[in-house]
Amino acid sequence: MSVSTTKPALIEQGHWLTVRDCKRVLVVVHTVTFAQRLQEVFGLLESDLRVQLVFTAAPHAFGSGVTQYLHELGITTVPWEEALRTEFDLALAAGSRGVHELRAPVLRVSHGAGHIKLLTDVSALAPGEPRTPGMLSRQHLLHEGRLVPAAIAYAHERDVAELARSCPEALPVAHVVGDPCVDRITAGLPLREDYRRALGIESGQRLVVVTSTWGPASTFGRLDALLPQLLAGLPDDGYRVALLVHPNVFAGHGTWQVRGWLAGCRDRGVALVPPEADWQSLLIAADWIVGDHGSLTVYGALTRATLLLTPGPRREVSAYSPTALLTAVAPVIAPGYPLAEQLEYAAQMRRRGQYDDVTASLSSAPGEFHRRMRAVVYRLLGLGEPALPPLVSPPPPPPSLRQWEIPAGRGAAR
Repeated sequence: MSVSTTKPALIEQGHWLTVRDCKRVLVVVHTVTFAQRLQEVFGLLESDLRVQLVFTAAPHAFGSGVTQYLHELGITTVPWEEALRTEFDLALAAGSRGVHELRAPVLRVSHGAGHIKLLTDVSALAPGEPRTPGMLSRQHLLHEGRLVPAAIAYAHERDVAELARSCPEALPVAHVVGDPCVDRITAGLPLREDYRRALGIESGQRLVVVTSTWGPASTFGRLDALLPQLLAGLPDDGYRVALLVHPNVFAGHGTWQVRGWLAGCRDRGVALVPPEADWQSLLIAADWIVGDHGSLTVYGALTRATLLLTPGPRREVSAYSPTALLTAVAPVIAPGYPLAEQLEYAAQMRRRGQYDDVTASLSSAPGEFHRRMRAVVYRLLGLGEPALPPLVSPPPPPPSLRQWEIPAGRGAAR
């Protein structure tokens, strides 16, 4: 074989590898968001000498940053085209694009707080067929009438009930495993003061975390109208502000451009959290979370923070989602009034148990994701599980907010 046609050793196998006779698992990463969720799954396998993990970056409109994210974890990817030509014992994926071409049974994993956003492409819907979220839809689970996944992992029994209406063909392969973010945030709640110290929150200071999903109806999508009120409506002293923007915004527009658009916030000392950062500790540390209809706002209901919502697109949100429940009980930002007054009022009016229905809707198996998911994966691989319980670690301590503050100069590099 010539040098120009040499394939990665993970694809060639044979005498090139030191550890042989492994079950081979392909991790298909479409976006940074999907990578963060898949890490909770492939992390369950990383120390098992019977299993070889292989990673590939699948084509996606928001795929920018995936290879770098994996590289910073010490992961080398194989080309997508090579992955498609190679047989694997199992493939892990959080997205649907291209996975029907894989030569492996596929485990599909949910990647958000429930299933929030309804399908935007309705061209394939039959007349009168209702819109459903992607992971519950025939469009994302079937290919030419054939069910693609060998197993689908959902967070809640409610998802399976909705699946029975939207794509009953998938019911035999559906598994309720819970939500890893619920479990990690819950594990991290006792460390709230440690996270605040790591962020540099001083005594008497309060942290406001602004969250934004992606798309024109998001907080960031209404940049001109909404963000000035959120980021410039606080007194100079006593408040720190961190902005959590969905990785798809960075992937779609570019990090340089996103930072450039927000350069005017530098005088406020706003911290723009990079897309690859662990966001869970920020939510735990927050005094207030101001957010839109995205997953991070909903996960904030698990914490001690007071929640305020920005006006959202009700027609684009599934009525069965945790977001729909949250919009029924959380206060909404009122335009034209001082933000500090609204934050204080919301904190005073918050009642015990206000978000109990929301948090209950996030997971049917709180504290059990890693155990249940590991059981599904090893059953698909035909292997016995390790004789140890899987470890559920709290989120790691975050860097100081100073490290993430938006610097002077339009689009300055981070």
